[in-house]
Amino acid sequence: MEDDGPRSAPKSLHETIRHDLERRILSGDWPPGYKIPSELDLSEIYGCSRMTVNKVMTQLAAAGLILRRRRVGSVVLPQKSLNAVLEIHDVKEEVLSRGGWYRHQILSRRYGSAGRIWPGEALSEDAPALHVTCLHFSDNMPFCLEARMIFLDAVPEAKAETFTDTAPGVWLLEHVPWSEAVNEIAAVNADAALADLLKITPGAACLTMTRRTWKNGEAVTMASFSYPGAQHKMQARFTPAHG
Repeated sequence: MEDDGPRSAPKSLHETIRHDLERRILSGDWPPGYKIPSELDLSEIYGCSRMTVNKVMTQLAAAGLILRRRRVGSVVLPQKSLNAVLEIHDVKEEVLSRGGWYRHQILSRRYGSAGRIWPGEALSEDAPALHVTCLHFSDNMPFCLEARMIFLDAVPEAKAETFTDTAPGVWLLEHVPWSEAVNEIAAVNADAALADLLKITPGAACLTMTRRTWKNGEAVTMASFSYPGAQHKMQARFTPAHG
């Protein structure tokens, strides 16, 4: 197992409180509609001033995580991130667009064969492939699990790449111009292993997007991205067909 370095710890009490509340919201511990303890209660729980708590709540509201109501209190909002279905996207950009702090961790990296890929693909089952598993984080909470095969006949330089500085998808976009891609989306229930990595309940709904990419007819990569379903939705924009 490979890691991308030590994890960053919050540097102040304000950041500690914010990360703790975000974790409760994004993990589902505080579900949509949950009434958050008052600022006075939170200041007593964390042993800090109400001003510090107020700053945290203001940031959570700005990030779309909570709704603040005068005389009523703050409640958790449904968390949805928009992910374009028909484009080659960058998970890091998804996280940053939500106002999160991003990092990734390489969980595994091994050489092997391509195996059975998909019906109709000319790629041999014995074709050399690099298998990479990468966990993407938003503010130190699991955001997306990426499982990827890179076909080394098409991208031989990937064999020497560790992906510790740059996530596999971004590295490929920077090094290999693609000419065709197919995205497939499925709803799945998280098994125990996936639930443990994404910090969700086993059996919870997930969105899984599988992407296959080619360069001039040659298979480049196949990757699956698994997202906690309660926090994500897919979106695509269309224009009318003519002719």
